[in-house]
Amino acid sequence: PHVADGPKLADIGAGAGWFTIHLARRVGPNGVVYSQDVQREMLEASKRRVQREGLQNVQTTRGEGSNPNLPVAGLDAIVVVDAYQEVEDRVTFLQNLARALKPNGLIGVVNWKPGRGGPGPPENARVDKVSVTADVRAARLRIVDEETLPYQYMLVLAK
Repeated sequence: PHVADGPKLADIGAGAGWFTIHLARRVGPNGVVYSQDVQREMLEASKRRVQREGLQNVQTTRGEGSNPNLPVAGLDAIVVVDAYQEVEDRVTFLQNLARALKPNGLIGVVNWKPGRGGPGPPENARVDKVSVTADVRAARLRIVDEETLPYQYMLVLAK
């Protein structure tokens, strides 16, 4: 929501690039979106989608484990949408994301609520807000905003 023309953002666990495309349009030609995923096939799908849309402001980057492979201190914001449960070492992952942020940068984590309601992964693959909050504290980050969505919750993190 706080995206103007020219920022640098990252879409972590971008998959086929749905959010990447929307972010790239939003930041405009002077901005940059890093479309990141650990799966090569997903990055290829994201690249094809970006090319079809004719966008020039997207860079794909392959993450490895808890290392997102992002530029250090270069990003205004990072979004992790429906991918947090895929990460094994979540505290290190959050620390690595924080390293990629500019001093006032923000991380948005959108995750499925526990339980069986609505779309999303199986119940046992969901990470509840209490667990994410504990990871945030352990990573020495802080929650600056949160929102409850119909099937998900969103936490906004800062250094």
